[in-house]
Amino acid sequence: MADLGTGYTGEEVLEEYISGHIDPEGELLSALYRDTHLRRLNPRMASGHIQGRLLKMLTSMVAPECVLEIGTFTGYSAICIAEGLPEGGVVHTVEADDELEDCIREWTGRSSCSDRIVLHIGDALKVVPELGLMYDMVFIDGEKREYPDYFSMVVDFVKPGGFILADNTLWDGHVADQAYDRDQQTIAIRRFNDVVAADPRVEVAMIPIRDGLTLMRKIQNYE
Repeated sequence: MADLGTGYTGEEVLEEYISGHIDPEGELLSALYRDTHLRRLNPRMASGHIQGRLLKMLTSMVAPECVLEIGTFTGYSAICIAEGLPEGGVVHTVEADDELEDCIREWTGRSSCSDRIVLHIGDALKVVPELGLMYDMVFIDGEKREYPDYFSMVVDFVKPGGFILADNTLWDGHVADQAYDRDQQTIAIRRFNDVVAADPRVEVAMIPIRDGLTLMRKIQNYE
């Protein structure tokens, strides 16, 4: 959106308005978000206040006992999901970058729901099958080139009636822009979007929040 003469774009002003009219993110998440922007490359990968509150709300609505997250980054979204879990619920979060492990453990360990977060370091395509768990909800936010592979893998590990959430599915609008026809990340996300839209095992909705969030519900009695 265009600059409004205030130094902010219309999108930034709208995000600030939304942030002022939803639940606060809390001191820990605010500090984590700031630390991520100060110390990490690509800090935009962290979910942030608006999406974080949505993740907590969706988790509370689904009330999952077992959640899988692919792509932990610094732990912001894992904490948000854990906040929404019912008593006894657990989120298994998988991060490929082992250099982030200490950071993740530090911040999730400071959370009041740290006992609900189980961290796995490694390639999700290898780690998840080895866990042998079934999930009520999955949040996909890992390597964009592997999105189609993530979906093919996790759909069989989701219980009937369970949910799959995928972040960045509009990819800053690139999915609808021919100028990015040769960009490998864009190509992979387009393929993911096409695959899930055509898969009869899931119902699909897409929310244009931040970079796009796709919601999928696994049909209970699909044959």
